[in-house]
Parts: sequence; structure tokens; C-alpha cells
Amino acid sequence: MAEKSKTLVMKFGGTSVGNADAMSKAAQIVKDARKDWPRVVVVTSAISGATNLLLDCATQASKGNLQTLLDAEKSLLANHEKIIDTHIADAKRCADLKEKIKSFISEFGNLCRAIGVLGEASPRALDAVASLGERMSVYVLTGVIESLGVSSQAIEATELIVTNSHFQNAHPDFDVTREKARAKLNPILDQGIVPVTTGFIGATPDSVITTLGRGGSDYSAAILGAVLPADDVWIWTDVDGVMTTDPRVAPDAQTLPEISYSEIAELAYYGAKVLHPKTIRPVVDAGIGLRICNTFNPSHPGTRLKANVKSNGQPVNGQVVKAVTAIRKQKLVTIEGRGMLGVPGVAARAFGAVASTGTSVPLITQASSEQSICFAVPSETAHEVVSSLEKVFAHELEDDDIDRVWSTDDVTIVTVVGAGMRHTPGVAGNIFSKLGNKNVNVLAIAQGSSEVSISLVVDAKDTENAVKALHEMIVN
Repeated sequence: MAEKSKTLVMKFGGTSVGNADAMSKAAQIVKDARKDWPRVVVVTSAISGATNLLLDCATQASKGNLQTLLDAEKSLLANHEKIIDTHIADAKRCADLKEKIKSFISEFGNLCRAIGVLGEASPRALDAVASLGERMSVYVLTGVIESLGVSSQAIEATELIVTNSHFQNAHPDFDVTREKARAKLNPILDQGIVPVTTGFIGATPDSVITTLGRGGSDYSAAILGAVLPADDVWIWTDVDGVMTTDPRVAPDAQTLPEISYSEIAELAYYGAKVLHPKTIRPVVDAGIGLRICNTFNPSHPGTRLKANVKSNGQPVNGQVVKAVTAIRKQKLVTIEGRGMLGVPGVAARAFGAVASTGTSVPLITQASSEQSICFAVPSETAHEVVSSLEKVFAHELEDDDIDRVWSTDDVTIVTVVGAGMRHTPGVAGNIFSKLGNKNVNVLAIAQGSSEVSISLVVDAKDTENAVKALHEMIVN
């Protein structure tokens, strides 16, 4: 039995609360956790598909199309009411919950109609719409947990997490959030009640709803875990933890029993869907534990995140490479020209132009001769990025100092991750040998100074062959 002071934060993803059966499993997990953790905080996502439906309707409304709204309202109501009817036996509690859901759906309709009148969906309006998924699910999950005899209380995270006003990707103010979260949650926890709160959302100091970016419920759990502070944060999802690669590509993929903070940070950044990239830092800074578990296989130990252990020059557990990830639908943008040689400021101007389009760059490489700069961007933004670069370098293009700015067809960034690579000679050579044996051509390569990962760019058609070939370094 854990000590009374021990606190656990558990986050359930969309599939973990996606229907009546899944929500029942999540509620049972909460009840079981109370045996060892008297202080449990639950963070919930929207039920699976809800956020996409909400945002799609808002986008359609901004184009003057409100025809999809009625169907969306019916679908949202039916999906939530089905869970309520399945689990809430008390007639009054059941009716109250349904009224709560109807009020949120009414708010959704009003927002979409307002967006339709304006003909524009501002980031602030989109956050108000997107928040409704979590705001509905939190009351339903609370009801299901209470149906198992566990005293719980729904709390919207607008009362806990204070952010700036960067709508759609807000940043929390940790000092103010710490003060508000402790003041609100500790008295509830001290009474033995389970607070159930919304992931993904927060509010400005003026109480305007914001969101933390798509997939931000993981981040919400990490924030609350850090500020309380909790002893552990458990992320409940629909897989057994962090896999060595996507099992749909390589059926022999395995669950990693443990992984370091630096390794999971690289994996999250380079396409592994298990954890939101921003989740890592609050947990690391607070020095608290993090575990990734499967709602549908709760007896599995999952993956435990460990502090970056000094290995005295040896791979941890004898494993050099831990995982292989792939980010698809990228394009390589290249700026090339002999006139760039020795000219200061070219890179600064180039990435200023990219930043002006709001595009994130996951990989950069430059020839040592300085005659070209090459970087990856998401495929859907490549045309806009190239246009922006051509405007910025119009004079150099006219004078032939820059020969051209161009982008490739679709490519994939394949990343090999493992802290053991730092101390193991010949890993890069082995990587290229594996790819060469499968006739996979490498278009670009990048490696950070931390040597925790090596990223390679391959043609889109070579993605599966590349991932399978590199995954052999783990399983063989």
C-alpha cells in the first residue's frame, strides 16, 4: 500500500474512452488504481473522432456550409447518450448528464452558426469548438467512474491550467498553473475524491478557452503531474507501450519495457504517435515517473520512461538501437547556387522565409561547400515554402547567385533512435549497409550532436523497405 501522500495522474486517450465498453474499462482501471494510490487525478481526451468532427463542421461553417451541422449534432448526442444509458442506472443522474451534453451540443451549434455568419473561423473560435469534445467526455467519464462506487468530481481544466493567448497551440504559465491547480485539486484529493479533468484545454488569464495543440491531453497530464507534483504519470492508450516500430509495417515489432527521456523525446518528435512531443519536458523537469500503458490490456507492464542513465560508454541493456520511426508525406526543399559560397546570412534569410509561412522544419542538412541548403517540410506546405523563398531570394535568382529553389516529390524521414549509438562505432555504416542491401537510396542524412538518433530521407516508395531493414538491427 502506497503512502497517503502518493499521487498518481492517469490520462486516457480518445480510444480509451471511445465507446461504452472502452469507458467501462477506463473506469475500472481508475477504481483498481485507488487500491495503491489514494490520491488519483484523471485526465480525459474527447471520445475518439469527436474533435475531428467538431473541427470539420467549424471549417465547413466558415465556407457557408451548415448542412453537416445537423448530422454532427445528432452523432455527438447519440454517441455520448449511448455511454450514459449503458452505465448510469440512476434515472436522475442519467437525465442530468444528458442535459449537460445537450447544452454543450447547443453551444457547438451556436458557435458554428456564428462562424457561418462571419465566414471565418478564427483560431480563438476553433479552440472554443475543439474544447467541446473534452468538456463532454469529462462529465460522462465521471458518471461512469461514480457508477462503480468511486467518488469523483468533474473539473474543466480552464479552472486549472492558465496559458498565453496563442490559440490552437497555447503555452502554459507554470507558476500560475501550479498555484491554481494545487488550490483546486488538493482539497478534493484530501477528501478521497477522484478529480476528473479535461485534457487538451486551458484558459487565458481572462478565462478565454485555449487548446494545447492536437494530442495535447498527454501534455495536460504532464503539466498537472509536474505542478502538483505527482509521483507518477500514466498515459493510457490502445497499444502496449512504445513499440520498436510501427507493427503495421514490421509485424515483429516489440514493446520496449523501458526507454530513456532523450530517446522518447526523439521518437515523439520523429513520428511515434504514442506520446505528444511536449509531454516530456514537464516530467523531466519535475523528476517524476512516466509510464505508457494499454487500456485494453491493463495487466501488461507497458513502457516505463527512465532518466537518462550514464552507461559508462556502453549501450544500456546491451541494446544499441531501440526503435525506428517514419514521418511520411514530406518534401525536401533545396536552395542551390555557386553564388551562395561564403555569403553570410543566406541560411538566416532562408529560414526566416520558411517561418513566415508558419511551417515547421523537422530536418536540415547543408553541403560543406555551402553551395546548397536542404531541409524537409510537410508536403502540403512545400509549394508555399518554395514561393516564399523565391520572393526572398528574387534578387539572387535574377543575378544567378542562386540557381534555383525547388522541392522533391514525396519523401519519408526514417529515424533510428538509441542512446547506445553514442558510444558504439560503426552504427552509421551498419545502417547504410542494411539499406544498400535492400536497394534503398538515401537522399539526405542528419544527426544531432547528442547522437541519440540518426535521420535519413528516403523516397516515399522505399519507406516500408527502409523501416523493415533498419528494424532488423533491433530484433536480430
